[in-house]
Amino acid sequence: NKFESLPKVSFMTSHMKSLKYLDISSNLLRHDGADVQCQWAESLTELDLSSNQLMDSVFECLPVNIKKLDLRNNQISSVPKGMAELKSLKELNLASNRLADLPGCSGFTSLEFLNIEMNSILTPSADFFQSCPRVRELQAGHNPFKCSCELQAFIRLERRSGGKLFGWPAAYVCEYPEDLRGTQLKDFHLTELACNTVLLLVTALLLTLVLVAVVAFLCIYLDVPWYVRMTWQWTQTKRRAWHDHPEEQETVLQFHAFISYSERDSLWVKNELIPNLEKGEGCVQLCQHERNFIPGKSIVENIINCIEKSYKSIFVLSPNFVQSEWCHYELYFAHHKLFSENSNSLILILLEPIPPYVIPARYHKLKALMAKRTYLEWPKEKSKRALFWANLRAAISIN
Repeated sequence: NKFESLPKVSFMTSHMKSLKYLDISSNLLRHDGADVQCQWAESLTELDLSSNQLMDSVFECLPVNIKKLDLRNNQISSVPKGMAELKSLKELNLASNRLADLPGCSGFTSLEFLNIEMNSILTPSADFFQSCPRVRELQAGHNPFKCSCELQAFIRLERRSGGKLFGWPAAYVCEYPEDLRGTQLKDFHLTELACNTVLLLVTALLLTLVLVAVVAFLCIYLDVPWYVRMTWQWTQTKRRAWHDHPEEQETVLQFHAFISYSERDSLWVKNELIPNLEKGEGCVQLCQHERNFIPGKSIVENIINCIEKSYKSIFVLSPNFVQSEWCHYELYFAHHKLFSENSNSLILILLEPIPPYVIPARYHKLKALMAKRTYLEWPKEKSKRALFWANLRAAISIN
């Protein structure tokens, strides 16, 4: 028909003492919510208001004793709380409306069946069955579900409900996001870590702390700060040299070899090494810190300059050497030159055996050099020393 006013229809029924079922679907019914009272027949228990133009205010104008209510295909966007208490209502059909979430049961304490299919529900509330303990069947399929972390709780709700979700799983399909469209909710899974922000933050914090601890341990064990400091000094020295004397950047070799040794081994260097190399046929021009370092320049700058102006670098290895900080500087810069110039400029002389446990962790380059490169060992027998000096001169390769 063409009924338009819901309050007028209610007054039409007010004197029908035996009326139990009323079907006024497919009309033009509205209820604007103005202060217009509705008065229904007290005997009315079933009411069909489907396919009308009713909105949220319809819940202000319903029979108090209604048990079965059909509001399909209207324009209802929410079920207002506190509008009406329908304590006898057992079946409620709200399919094909504009609802964005499941309604609560604060006003429907006896509700057993609820149909909310084909609405606009993206992420339904997971506490529905807690607020509606008497509901035995919920029809919530064919909604545009958004498969995200918020939906995980609703999916778990289905497992706890014991089959109360009608049409599961075929009617429950992801609509958003695009890449999950068509996926059934039962097949949609996200890890607890991906959805729990607190857990994710705690995990990220723990991983960061572990990573920082590992990096700190490696830095301490491998003495990374020392190497960073040395690299910084190297670059600063090179920058100053370029800034002060750009025309001298073409390195001119002035020495055959730079000698690096511990001060405790200086007697051997002065009494054995220097006299045997600098005197006699094919004398070698050696760079020694005591006589060739330029006053006024820093020790590091002097070391770098001497290494760069020397064709080779001779290292006198001993337990004293590995305990000397300056020897390690010299080894580091010579090793840096070895790789930057791709040359074979290092000569290792083992003056005394070095037990592996004596070498500190920061000397891993020295360990690698001793493992990969051949070193000359100072012989205790005098008869073998002539061969030692011949080999050393050959290693320096004087041209």
